[in-house]
Amino acid sequence: MGLLWFNPPVYVKGERPGLRYGVSHVQGAAEQLLLWNRRGPKWKRAVEGCMAAIEGEVSPKEVRQLFEAAAKEEKVLLPPD
Repeated sequence: MGLLWFNPPVYVKGERPGLRYGVSHVQGAAEQLLLWNRRGPKWKRAVEGCMAAIEGEVSPKEVRQLFEAAAKEEKVLLPPD
């Protein structure tokens, strides 16, 4: 299965200071979500959305919205370039 792309990317803080990641597909969103320490309700919904997209049940666009909300809740969301 190929990557499930969305656009525009969601930019989040990296693990090290000064690093930022542009997440532009469902698989990348899932990888980032698993790195986060806090896991609130929006995190849980974003993880569920990633799994649903991989199963073909929701669109990558919907996952992008869920991931962005989770990043904001986690306080790792950055403005676009």
